[in-house]
Amino acid sequence: MRVVITGGPGTGKTSIIKSLEKMNFDVFNEISREVTKKYKNNDSEQYFLSNPIEFSNILINKRKIQFEKGSKSKNDYFFYDRGIPDVLAYLNFKKIEYTSSYLKDILKFNYDAIFLAEPWEAIYKNDSERYESYDELLEIDIQIKKIYKQLGYNIIILPKKSVKDRVNFILETLH
Repeated sequence: MRVVITGGPGTGKTSIIKSLEKMNFDVFNEISREVTKKYKNNDSEQYFLSNPIEFSNILINKRKIQFEKGSKSKNDYFFYDRGIPDVLAYLNFKKIEYTSSYLKDILKFNYDAIFLAEPWEAIYKNDSERYESYDELLEIDIQIKKIYKQLGYNIIILPKKSVKDRVNFILETLH
């Protein structure tokens, strides 16, 4: 079962993914930080802001590879730190137009469950790759919910509790 843990920046997704990984689940880590760091080293301060379509194409291609790797999993559940539709949510957040082929392409990749970590000011922190303010996080949250609903997904909201409680909630919900 393909399970996406999504939400805006700084909502605790990666901590959940790391916890699931420690429990020996197959996980696919967030890749936008990796791409951001790579291009930051190449004199582009924030690659998504300077070239959003190219950045998004890189993310979509890398997330497709993650999706395909999930097909080889022998576990009942495998978890993604963000799904392919998140790319469109960020483009919508920045009001960047993209071709309809983006949406058609994304429709070929289906997930079984979507868990969303909503904005939680108590745990939100900026860092060198997370440039969004808390107010921007609120708008990103709206765009993520909108794109997943537009694609026909039922979004399960994670409780604002400890990482352990969130992981337990996810596993209990899946069972």
